[in-house]
Amino acid sequence: MSKIVILTDSCCDLPKETVEELGIKVLPFTLTVGGKSFLEMYDKSTQEFYKLLEETDEIPKHSQIPPITFEEAYKELFEQGYTDIISVSLNSQGSGTYNNSIMAKNDFFDNNPQAKDKLRIFNLDSKCYTLFYGYPVMEAAKKIKRGADVEEIIAYLEDWFNVCAVYAVPFTLKYAKKSGRISAAKAFAGELLGLKPVILFADGTTETIDKIRGEKNIVPKFVEIIEKNMTPQTPYILLHGRDDTVAKEVEKELVKKTGRKSEMMGNIGAVVTSNIGPDLVAIVIRRKNK
Repeated sequence: MSKIVILTDSCCDLPKETVEELGIKVLPFTLTVGGKSFLEMYDKSTQEFYKLLEETDEIPKHSQIPPITFEEAYKELFEQGYTDIISVSLNSQGSGTYNNSIMAKNDFFDNNPQAKDKLRIFNLDSKCYTLFYGYPVMEAAKKIKRGADVEEIIAYLEDWFNVCAVYAVPFTLKYAKKSGRISAAKAFAGELLGLKPVILFADGTTETIDKIRGEKNIVPKFVEIIEKNMTPQTPYILLHGRDDTVAKEVEKELVKKTGRKSEMMGNIGAVVTSNIGPDLVAIVIRRKNK
């Protein structure tokens, strides 16, 4: 009889209570700021991290999860009797973590030959960040509890990763400039003109697809972009930083237009915040053209 478990990393941005309730195994990223290191999700809450950002001009540094950490996790799960591990990692184009998960699989089976006919490890590249893969990981864990087989769960996850996308609007370019995600010149020009970029995260890539002039235009313009690109009557997930006001306004407008509330509304965590800042609105949708 199969025994399936989901293994992922802390950039999934799922609440700790959800992870514990559904039996999802989460490997944390280590972040360093002000000479001090902490484990995302376990050592600091997201709100505590936002406060830490306010108190420093330094951009927190985060390192990829090393192969040995994955190998130790595989061994622990094997010893707990799991027959199938579905390992889901953040975008392989933005971190070496996914490649490390594969390297660790090879090392694990080399070091534990007795596991070769008893354990299967499936490594999936989410091609994105935060609740883009956190939400389907949560739903996949629910499928496990309902008795779904591993092939059904992997098909569900791969479909989501291939079809969905994140659209995000950071309210300040300060963090993207500091982290090198955009040039200082572009950030300066954008701030001078009061422009907010609309950033598309999908298929492992990041692209600025539009710009919104002025804060009062964020909600109507963002909703317009979402409607244009979202498959009608499909679930969506809203994301926000330390303030959820704009996310709630976006949801209110989408309910008027689509009749659907968001499936989930959550905070972006420390890894993503380090690169885009703690003030933004974002949405995960199923794209029409996919």
